[in-house]
Amino acid sequence: MEFKSWDFLFLTLKKNTKMATITAADVNKLRTLTGAGMMDCKKALVEADGDFDLAIENLRKKGQKVAANRSDRESTEGAAIAVVNADKTAGVVISLNCETDFVGKNEGFVKLATDLANLALNFQTKEEFLAADFNGITVADKLIEQTGVIGEKIEIGSFERLEGAFVGSYIHAGNKIATLVSLSANVPGAEEAARNVAMQAAAMNPIALDEAGVDASIIEKEVEIAKDQLRQEGKPEAMLDNIAKGKIQRFYKDNTLVNQDYIKDGAVSVSGYVKSVDANLTVTGFKRAALG
Repeated sequence: MEFKSWDFLFLTLKKNTKMATITAADVNKLRTLTGAGMMDCKKALVEADGDFDLAIENLRKKGQKVAANRSDRESTEGAAIAVVNADKTAGVVISLNCETDFVGKNEGFVKLATDLANLALNFQTKEEFLAADFNGITVADKLIEQTGVIGEKIEIGSFERLEGAFVGSYIHAGNKIATLVSLSANVPGAEEAARNVAMQAAAMNPIALDEAGVDASIIEKEVEIAKDQLRQEGKPEAMLDNIAKGKIQRFYKDNTLVNQDYIKDGAVSVSGYVKSVDANLTVTGFKRAALG
C-alpha cells in the first residue's frame, strides 16, 4: 500500500502524541472549582487534553452560549440570602435568581448564593460586587459559567446593603424572602429585636420605614383615591380634605414599618415593641429582597 507524504506525517504525529490521562480525581477537582456536573467536567478536560485552565475556559464559553440563548427568559425563582458582618454593623441582602423552583431549592445552588452573599458584604454596590474576584474569576463570569452548568438563566437580582449601630437579619423558610433591619444602638436584647422586626418586614412588606420615607407622589395618589371614594359615598366636598387625612394616617399605619401593628402582639406598633426592649431604641432602616 502506498502512503502519500501527508498520510505518513499524520501517522507519525498520531504515534508520537500522547493523550492526557483524565482521572476521576481530575474530574472531581474541576467539579469543585466550577460546580459543573461530572460529565460536563470530564468532557471539558478531554477537550482540553487535561489542561485545567483551558477546561474552565471551555465551560465558561459554554455558559456564554447558553446565556445568549436564554437572555429573554424570566428568572423569578432562586434564593434570597441575608448576611451580617461579625460586629453586626453592616449587612447585605442579595437574590441569586434562576428560572425554576427545582434549581432554586438545590443545595448546591443555595450554597453558591450564600457564598456570593458573604463576598458581597465587602462591597458597596452591585457593580463592584459583580466585578469582584470569586475563586479566580469575576462574579459576573461565575454567573455565566453556572448558566452553562445548570442550563438556566442565572443572575443577581437584588443587591441591598445596610449599615447601622446594630444590624440583624432574617431569611424566610425556603429562601424566598430575606430582610435586614438596623437599630439605633447595640443594647441587651438588640439581636432578638432586630430579628423580630426583620421577620415583620418579610411578612408585611412595608413600602417605607416611616412617613418621611413615603414618596410624595404615592401620598398624592392615595389622597385622590380617598377623595373619590368619599364623593361616591356622598360626603360633602368641604369635608373631603379632613376625612382624607384620616385615611392617609391609616395608610401610614398599614404600610410603614415602624407604624405597623407588631405581628407578634397586635396591641403595639413595631416602634412600641422596640421601645419595650429599650426606651431609647429605634428602628433606623431596613432592606428586603423577595423572589417572584
